[in-house]
Amino acid sequence: MSSTAFSLPSSLALNALLRPHEDDFSPAAGLRRLLDAGLDRLPLPGHGATLQRWQALAAVAAIDLSLLKLYEGHTDALAILAEIDGPGAPAGSSWGVWCAEMPGARVKLQQMADGRYLLDGRKAWCSGASSLSHALISCWNDDGQACLASVALAQPGVHVTDEGWHAVGMAACASVDVTFSAARVFPVGAPGAYLERPGFWHGGAGIAAAWYGAACAIASHLHARAQHAAPDPVRLAQLGQIDCALRAAGALLREGAAEIDRHPQRDAMGLALRLRLAVEDAATLVLHLATRALGAGPLCRDARFARLAADLPVFLRQSHAERDQAVLGGIVAGAEDHPWAL
Repeated sequence: MSSTAFSLPSSLALNALLRPHEDDFSPAAGLRRLLDAGLDRLPLPGHGATLQRWQALAAVAAIDLSLLKLYEGHTDALAILAEIDGPGAPAGSSWGVWCAEMPGARVKLQQMADGRYLLDGRKAWCSGASSLSHALISCWNDDGQACLASVALAQPGVHVTDEGWHAVGMAACASVDVTFSAARVFPVGAPGAYLERPGFWHGGAGIAAAWYGAACAIASHLHARAQHAAPDPVRLAQLGQIDCALRAAGALLREGAAEIDRHPQRDAMGLALRLRLAVEDAATLVLHLATRALGAGPLCRDARFARLAADLPVFLRQSHAERDQAVLGGIVAGAEDHPWAL
């Protein structure tokens, strides 16, 4: 895909597209509107327009994080299929990427004597399961190898449960458990290809752009208050802290996107972890300071702000926190060059 194949809409255009009727808005309906408008055909990461791809994720996240969860999964699935030469997505299809591994349980992939592949087991955290048409799912073959398979969800062997999600935050993305019983699937790539491809960490870094977009949306409420209320030194100090945090995180995202485009085949694990950890810290700070500065009013009387404030802490827990810090520290410790020179 060329870097000019996607035109990023303005925030006003996105709002007009996604929220014509605020009261009946749902992430599934929002995703369908984005797909119908052709806004899912993002530039592929590492193809010269990674920043534009991340800007689209951030723009959708600023509107609704449950919608972003479905949108990011669908666009990530398209990127995965393109990178490892998977089957083309059928026209009008909507995709999820369900690759979280539940402790003590593995979804099993088995090849039958007639050549068919069947899937059995239970997969947790399947976002949008009740509204999507297809999914890419991580699974394990008889040799204990990690595999990826595509599955059409409208078949008897797929059962979408109402179990596995109790959080208030991100509730609308409907990340429930799905069970598979002799479900027909098609392997995508060779065993291990999903995890070994360069794009694995490109996609992981893109999540940071979504966190950033949501944090900017929360900060915008404080910015608007500061513009229209009497000057308040404490509130202005909080806004100043937020400005520094978001500008630093934004600069890292722009730098990271450019690095991926310059070296698309290079291992991007350290880059992705650095972006995720830095943006996580910035988003956590923004949420803390903005809610202190604004008080209970927006949390109680502004549905959009309250939803973002409830959703973002849950979404941020895709980070592995100190474990990711330790991995990044190991990468930094093993680097031969001084890592922080200007």
